[in-house]
Amino acid sequence: MEPDCEKPAEAEGVRVTPQMLRSRSGEFALESILLLKLRGLGLVDLGCLGQCLGLEWLDLSGNALAQLGPLASLRQLAVLNVANNRLRGLEPLAACENLQSLNVAGNLLATPSQLQCLGGLRSLEHLRLRDPLARLSNPLCASPSYGAAVLELLPGLKVIDGERVTGRGSELYQLCRDLDRSLWPSSSPGPSSSAGPGAHKAQPWVEPGYWESQPVRSSSILEEACRQFRDTLQECHELDRQARDSLARAAQALSPMGAASSFVF
Repeated sequence: MEPDCEKPAEAEGVRVTPQMLRSRSGEFALESILLLKLRGLGLVDLGCLGQCLGLEWLDLSGNALAQLGPLASLRQLAVLNVANNRLRGLEPLAACENLQSLNVAGNLLATPSQLQCLGGLRSLEHLRLRDPLARLSNPLCASPSYGAAVLELLPGLKVIDGERVTGRGSELYQLCRDLDRSLWPSSSPGPSSSAGPGAHKAQPWVEPGYWESQPVRSSSILEEACRQFRDTLQECHELDRQARDSLARAAQALSPMGAASSFVF
């Protein structure tokens, strides 16, 4: 039976406890925990999580967290997922000097300046602020130029929202963005969510007459190629006929009746 003193805390939300960490990780010593998955538990307080000094991988997505204070002591943390919470700031993460990958999609970050606290993280290369597949975003992502603003604040980033922005392969993502802009002249790909009904009329994606058969163009090169193809095809037919005749004669010669008649003097 659980102590009565824990019931008021449960009514307000779930708090991380040593018992929870041990049961989730299978480790008795909190300092020995390397990987921890605390997704979708209704957490509102990280409690003693800061005691997991050896933690390298942490998933806190899908909770109700409004602050990350205890994470400031996790100097070995390399991968952190705090997507789909209620975060308005990330200041405690400034002390996570080994952080390499951070997912904060689906929070309440309103301006790129709220990411400035991450500027001292030299190992940080992957940052996700928006996840279209999971329908998670942040208010700052409403600006079409938020990616450039974030990259200006954090020039060490290589991947933003799953797209490589610097280094090998970034040219492909830039090409895709250019194509999007050419297809959608507006500030962002796809119809604008703020536009009213009828603001974007559906248009065919190919020109009229695209699927209609086109008249054959007269070309001496094409005609010569067709003639050579017909001649080659006719030659193949003739070789096939000769081969079938040769096989028929060979089969007849090897048959018992054929063998008997071949020795008649």
